[in-house]
Amino acid sequence: AKELLDLVGLSHRLKHRPNQLSGGEQQRVAIARALATDPAFVLADEPTGNLDAKNSDNVLKLIAYLREQTGKTFIIATHDPVVASHADRAIRIVDGRIASIDFIGGSRDE
Repeated sequence: AKELLDLVGLSHRLKHRPNQLSGGEQQRVAIARALATDPAFVLADEPTGNLDAKNSDNVLKLIAYLREQTGKTFIIATHDPVVASHADRAIRIVDGRIASIDFIGGSRDE
């Protein structure tokens, strides 16, 4: 667990309770927990939905870093076009059906 917290930059918060963490830190803990079982892919539902712009950007950069470091696939459900723009591919679903698939080209450091 400590290695995963270190990977997401939170090993210094190991002994803190959830209510002592910021929203961005809580999201990073959630990502570490998702990686704990060494899954083939990580499914993230609105991972930046409750975060301010700075923390959203930090979480997106962390996901890109983890994707590169671990080789894991991250599947992200979002309504935010900024979040979608960080993906390799965006699949738009309308009324339960695939409406389009856009190949974007990868995460960006903007």
